[in-house]
Amino acid sequence: MPAKIRNSAALDQAAGTKAANIEVQRKQALLKTGALQNAILNSANFSSIATDEKGVIQIFNVGAERMLGYTAADVVNRITPADISDPQELIVRAKALSLELATPITPGFEALVFKASRGIEDIYELTYIRKDGSRFPAVVSVTALRDAQGGIIGYLLIGTDNTARKQAEEALLKAGALQSAIFNSANFSSIATDAKGVIQIFNVGAERMLGYAAADVMNKITPADISDPQEVIARAKALSVELSTPITPGFEALVFKASRGIEDIYELTYIREDGSRFPAIVSVTALRDAQGGIIGYLLIGTDNTARKQVEAEQKKLDQRLRDQQFYTRSLIESNIDALMTTNPSGIITDVNKQMEALTGCTRDELIGAPFKNYFTDPERAEAAIKLVLSEKKVTDYELTARARDRKETVVSYNATTFYDRDRTLQGVFAAARDITERKRLDQALQETNVELESAKLAAEKANLAKSDFLSSMSHELRTPLSAILGFAQLIESGSPPPTPTQKRSIDQILQGGWYLLELINEILDLALIESGKLSLSQEPVALAEVMHECQAMIEPQAQKRGISVAFPQFEVSYFVKADRTRVKQVLINLLSNAIKYNKVGGTVVVDCIASTAERIRICVKDTGEGLTPNKLTQLFQPFNRLGQAASVEEGTGIGLVVCKRLVELMGGVIGVESTVGKGSVFWIDLNLTAEPQPAAAEPTAVAQAQVQADARLRTLLYVEDNPANLMLVEDLIARRPDIRLLSARDGNRGIELARASLPNVILMDINLPGISGIQALRILAEDPATAHIPVVALSANAMPRDIEKGLEAGFFRYLTKPIKVNEFMDTLDVALKFSKTQSARAARKEPA
Repeated sequence: MPAKIRNSAALDQAAGTKAANIEVQRKQALLKTGALQNAILNSANFSSIATDEKGVIQIFNVGAERMLGYTAADVVNRITPADISDPQELIVRAKALSLELATPITPGFEALVFKASRGIEDIYELTYIRKDGSRFPAVVSVTALRDAQGGIIGYLLIGTDNTARKQAEEALLKAGALQSAIFNSANFSSIATDAKGVIQIFNVGAERMLGYAAADVMNKITPADISDPQEVIARAKALSVELSTPITPGFEALVFKASRGIEDIYELTYIREDGSRFPAIVSVTALRDAQGGIIGYLLIGTDNTARKQVEAEQKKLDQRLRDQQFYTRSLIESNIDALMTTNPSGIITDVNKQMEALTGCTRDELIGAPFKNYFTDPERAEAAIKLVLSEKKVTDYELTARARDRKETVVSYNATTFYDRDRTLQGVFAAARDITERKRLDQALQETNVELESAKLAAEKANLAKSDFLSSMSHELRTPLSAILGFAQLIESGSPPPTPTQKRSIDQILQGGWYLLELINEILDLALIESGKLSLSQEPVALAEVMHECQAMIEPQAQKRGISVAFPQFEVSYFVKADRTRVKQVLINLLSNAIKYNKVGGTVVVDCIASTAERIRICVKDTGEGLTPNKLTQLFQPFNRLGQAASVEEGTGIGLVVCKRLVELMGGVIGVESTVGKGSVFWIDLNLTAEPQPAAAEPTAVAQAQVQADARLRTLLYVEDNPANLMLVEDLIARRPDIRLLSARDGNRGIELARASLPNVILMDINLPGISGIQALRILAEDPATAHIPVVALSANAMPRDIEKGLEAGFFRYLTKPIKVNEFMDTLDVALKFSKTQSARAARKEPA
């Protein structure tokens, strides 16, 4: 609290009473003269408009004349304030007040004064319309003017131009109520002093802004005591220089201009009672008596904090803009290309130093000059500008720049149009890159390419001939081989069964046939891989399923040689991103080698280890003789049997080569670790992937499985205990990349796989270990989850009665062995189409 307040409290009672009486008399004289009212109404800083109770303007002060462009004579007794207000805003205000106060309010003058007429102090923003039609935002304070009995005799609207100031003056009262309205406003600090500066009036707005009660300051201090002392000193110095007269720091500095009849508005920092500060805009008017003598001063202030904050933010934005401009310029200058901007007419507006170097001209010389003047072909350069304007951008447009010293440089011209924030075209931004060296290299490369193209054509011709030969050989070898294997199987499973001698002969035929087919497949696979024509269908593959199928196919070979094979039990489902058929081919090859080159009574152990979060390692460990380090280095070379050419074991020496190439094509790695006398461990690393999710969220398990299958591959489950038959069907399905094959060795396992994977079609042998194919069919038909799946019989039981019996049992189709390829494929397509229809019905829960 200022010292003067504390000192005034020490005045004795008598002196205080006398002083108070004197000040009361002075204040009454001040109010009676009407000087305060005249000072406010005659201020050019506020528009004061007083109306009668119907809204017709009665008073239109000089501030209103200055802001709105009308003279008082133009409006007094003629129009209402609604006539100089935005009509759309009046409609919006009327609607808003109608909702807020739950009463219908008519757009017009009633909407401007409705709250005030109900005794509610009202301040709002409004757009005023000047006489010349221009508009400006204003903050308007409305007060009802009342007579001695409290009846409304009119309204007072005080407005401030909100373009520069965002605070508004509280409503004023007309006639005798005018001063009360002003000094009861909480939106402006109104401080009136006597001629010496001692505060006489301290309104509620001043109390709210400054934190003092009126009793704390009236007759005790001056406004200078609540102002920043350094600013007061600075103002005194500035006014002394401006007006060429010495001005004392203090209250005189705050009112000096007003005391000389000069209207004064300035910025000042007020200090609140709690010591905090805030910026204010203060308007000062001298209060005069009837003879024109100064009897005091009126200081009306508004809190300028919001505007100061805006100005501070604007300064920050301006600085950021300057920083951005500097950053942009730095980028332009650091570019290795010659950069330039032109207007739409092709006149250069800016360049960087690289452009100066390219042309041999300074930036000042280039700006304002036509772009085309600096190229050997001005017409082509001018066409580049036109092309950019029409196409919005140009890339790799070749031009030859010519410098002042006549040096020519071939450049690649790249350009785009640029716009201002309103999307108005400003011109072209272009970059010219020196491509002289590139042109030289292009010429050399072109000559090299001609030579390479000739060599490529020759290689393609040779590859085409090689492919034709392989295709022809594949057909010529597989056709008779399929017949040999098919008929051998028919004889083997025929009735009556073959004699022991015949059985040995058939076994030799089948063994030799399957071995020959394996050799053909390996050779063709290697040829396809080397020619880059092998296509893979990579998808999420369940390792557990692949392992089970490999186990079914490899166990007969292992049992024949007395080898024990152990496969892993999966507690966690692992899926790898790979081609299912090729993964199985690689594993079968590694397992066959582990059995083939194992010792009598040896073991083979298959294991899966997630080596990292992204990879899984599949290991095949045997107890064979092992390999020396020298042999390990030659292991994956084509046609190298590592010294086992004299061995009784068959083989071409290309199986591991094919495995290596297949694994690498699937993004994996293959390797081996071996110890002589203990055995070898062959391993492959494959990429893990997420378990595939059904494409649809609901509706049934059947529908989910079918949608999932349609989204990727369709699934065929083959239940067959004969490995030879399984391999034959697998060979046929390999021709269909849209189908994946699952297999089971007996009826029970087939039922388990059908329930787990819900295949699209099931291929079922009749004579199976355990339960027969017909019994398995009945179990599947009774299960709602699998009843919709078409089951096709594939059996060597080919008598008419056998076929009739199978169809009566419920098989979708009945095929006999040996397989006729066209008939087999046609039947498979029909079954797949039927499966799709059944799945759709199951999803909709329709009867079949």
